[in-house]
Amino acid sequence: MSSAEKPTVGWIGTGVMGSSMCGHLLKAGYPTVAFNRTPRKLESVVSLGARPAKTVSELAKQADVIFTIVGFPSDVREVYFGTEGILENAKPGTTVVDMTTSQPSLAIEIHEAARQRKIDSLDAPVSGGDIGAKEARLSIMVGGTAEAFDRVRPMFECMGKTILHQGEAGSGQHTKMVNQVLIASYMVGVSEALLYGYRAGLDLEKVFQSVASGAAGSWSLTNLAPRIMKFDFAPGFFVDHFVKDMGIVLEESRRMKLALPGLALAHQLYVALQAQGGGRCGTQALICALASLSNLEWPKRSF
Repeated sequence: MSSAEKPTVGWIGTGVMGSSMCGHLLKAGYPTVAFNRTPRKLESVVSLGARPAKTVSELAKQADVIFTIVGFPSDVREVYFGTEGILENAKPGTTVVDMTTSQPSLAIEIHEAARQRKIDSLDAPVSGGDIGAKEARLSIMVGGTAEAFDRVRPMFECMGKTILHQGEAGSGQHTKMVNQVLIASYMVGVSEALLYGYRAGLDLEKVFQSVASGAAGSWSLTNLAPRIMKFDFAPGFFVDHFVKDMGIVLEESRRMKLALPGLALAHQLYVALQAQGGGRCGTQALICALASLSNLEWPKRSF
């Protein structure tokens, strides 16, 4: 399909992951209009051919499919609702896709408001971090109608490898919450294991070689433990955003009368990391908060 035959994409949010994801659509030939509240963050996608928009409303009026990946539920609400938002300015027949990790209830609210305007909506959060975004091998978890999912699937395939329709509106966000519960526990385990090996005087590189391919292996161990051992706390996913996600899960679990004590502990440990100044670091920086509990300064701490 030529660029002229492909739908025009509107892309809102070109941060750590969004810039790579948008870039894949551009490389696949989708004509794209992009917006970011910080215009300089558009440079990478503009260099690939995206047309910059000055406002959300300007973008919404031009696009056939609009993707959003912003920071917090409050940002999602701001982008979608209001006189200058997507829903007031997108034309009937548009499909909107929120790829932010956000509240399932907000995804349902967007879906219902969009339907009233004859706009289709999908909630499609992703997992895989900055590496998955760069390499177009994200896991994409989608809620919404099957018809809208089928329409957008070719675009999802430019960004990810595991793409599943989970069910009705909000189902994608609920699935992402399952993902975040798993990651929270994994990161506590990875951090505590490395601290144990460090305090015991082991060569952590050799320890990693022994355990990473065994029963203890995980994505977090394979991808984030090497960063920890290099004292690399650059964000593939911000601590501030992860604390937000865990808060959403805990809020939903209270509503469902579901006790998740392991997640509650991980949430508090990450809040401690925020208090120590690590909110803009990657989730692997958790090791610093755990080290402080034993009066152990993780070497070369850089925040």
